Amino acid sequence: MEAEILEKYRRAGRILAEVLAEARPKVEIGASLLDVANFVEDAIRCKGALPAFPCNISLDRNAAHYTPSPHDSSRFAENMVKLDVGVHVDGYIADAAITIDLGGHDKQVEASKSALEAALEIIRPGTDTAEIGKVIEDTIVGYGYKPVYNLTGHGLSRYLAHDEPAVPNRAMERGTILNEGDVIAIEPFATNGSGRISEAPINEIYGFSANRPVRLPAARALLKEISENYKTLPFARRWLKGERVEYALMQLLRSGALHRYPVLWEVEGALVSQAEHTVVVLETGCEVTTKYGNSI
Repeated sequence: MEAEILEKYRRAGRILAEVLAEARPKVEIGASLLDVANFVEDAIRCKGALPAFPCNISLDRNAAHYTPSPHDSSRFAENMVKLDVGVHVDGYIADAAITIDLGGHDKQVEASKSALEAALEIIRPGTDTAEIGKVIEDTIVGYGYKPVYNLTGHGLSRYLAHDEPAVPNRAMERGTILNEGDVIAIEPFATNGSGRISEAPINEIYGFSANRPVRLPAARALLKEISENYKTLPFARRWLKGERVEYALMQLLRSGALHRYPVLWEVEGALVSQAEHTVVVLETGCEVTTKYGNSI
């Protein structure tokens, strides 16, 4: 990896770590989810970077992809809160998440956090992602929980927040061999339920798929705005401005120009915890770019 590109990954990670540290105390009972999401995204911009995806604030059974709607009035209660944040510098992405438990489930939070720490210890060139999955599963099961089997970590590349390789959260017979220069997000999820997630009928996050012909001028203008501003990165409905945005958005979805990122929730309604860091695979091991206080 070129030194200039590595530094952009590092800078994105440093900014993300700072923002997470600043946002954590704002997640408290009675606080507004929308206020926290806006704070996170504004802080990223103020530090000279951009959100790589909308701030995810997923509560309790929701594992991923919940972000507030434009007029969301919901507030934190005694929830298990997953705060998942993405930052990019010139398209080079950092992705990290923490669980802030407001309801007295410290052990479950520790299960996903310990699984992440155990996974980070074995990452180096030549590591099979199947080995990472086994370490994650063994650690979470050791705490008395299950990993979410059908959610994975993932590769990160320029303007792609979800790329190859997939990094499993369970033992597998064979995975992908990591190479020097790979950038991956490791994200164990621990649950006291079935270990499976499915798509919920809730959606506030979208992504660009392809340029498609659309007749509505407002839809054409919106597609141009999306492709120029967000490229292939996910965006929130609340980020879109202008006349007839809702109708234009529906037109773009019907045409196949955009796709959805529905909320993912635990199928039995059980609690889910999450921990996540971004790492760059280096010759002698790996570098965690998203640790708070990283001064590299």
